[in-house]
Amino acid sequence: MPDRRHTHPSISYRDAGVNIDAGNALVEAIKPLAKATRRAGADADLGGFGALFDLKRTAFKDPILVAANDGVGTKLKIAIDTGRHDTIGIDLVAMCVNDLLAQGAEPLFFLDYFATGKLDVEVARAVIAGIAEGCKLAGCALIGGETAEMPGMYAAQDYDLAGFAVGAVERGEVLPRRDITAGDVVIGLPSSGVHSNGYSLVRRLVEEARLAWHAPAPFDASRTLAEALLAPTRIYVEPVLKAVRETRGVKALAHITGGGLSENLPRVLPEGIAAHVDLDAWRAPTVFGWLKEAGRLDEMEMLRTFNCGIGMVAVVARDAAEAAIEVLAAAGERPIRIGEIEPGRGVKSQAKGKGEAEAVRYSGTLGFAA
Repeated sequence: MPDRRHTHPSISYRDAGVNIDAGNALVEAIKPLAKATRRAGADADLGGFGALFDLKRTAFKDPILVAANDGVGTKLKIAIDTGRHDTIGIDLVAMCVNDLLAQGAEPLFFLDYFATGKLDVEVARAVIAGIAEGCKLAGCALIGGETAEMPGMYAAQDYDLAGFAVGAVERGEVLPRRDITAGDVVIGLPSSGVHSNGYSLVRRLVEEARLAWHAPAPFDASRTLAEALLAPTRIYVEPVLKAVRETRGVKALAHITGGGLSENLPRVLPEGIAAHVDLDAWRAPTVFGWLKEAGRLDEMEMLRTFNCGIGMVAVVARDAAEAAIEVLAAAGERPIRIGEIEPGRGVKSQAKGKGEAEAVRYSGTLGFAA
């Protein structure tokens, strides 16, 4: 019987498209990034089979843990197609920690999942550097993650991201509160732009307009189109938690993501209650005016697709509204009084995960910054 080993050489894992050495190099490259995000309770180094967090080392007395996971969606394609990978990780963290914040929770730790067709250590390091920056902005620790090199599942230059965050809130302080009532004030916090929702439509409109990513943005000549559309999602954790803790008047928070104000605000309102939003109270960033015109979208479609300039909404007791606005402003926010809570008017809309919910009622006209 002939020895077939001489005619059929061995095929290694590297030959199959997976580079273990590159993965190890990435772990070493990101260790200092993760170390820079350490906080009380998170002191272990990367590399273990599981990530550790010591809840007793935090200031919580009787905490409820809150978990969230999310991704960045097709905004990733713009980063990949343009080679701009430095801020997409901030988006990933923001999408998770802003959801924790909506429950009144302080983010404690974060884990990421990075999957790619062929691991490029420099690209992956840039992405994870953005994740670490997002964690620092949110005050949470990057304590672990997973890098998956999967040839055949993804094209060589493509990658996907998922994030997982855990936070804590004291028992009895979980949001939304049950005492939301007519007369409470609705305060909006500005977005930085499109954030991380609606990018399948955004990319379709860019393609139909035959715009180049490196050309000046049609709505902002001071930046390229890629730079403008990759503006990272804002992280609202520090100023909002400050307002929650110092005023004791914040009753609910809504992270305005996919579905816009129309779908996300009703998620935190009790039955029989509606939000009256005054569209004249703020001017949306110019990118939304361009999207409206390019997509020939009516106002209601804009409001249920994009954040339209408001990335986080707080429902605050009337007698605490001015104090909340002052605390938010002192912390660097630009709070806008955009409406108030009123009795439900019988109009129904579908709110994510909640079935039938009272709708947001709008007055005024959505305007766009010059």
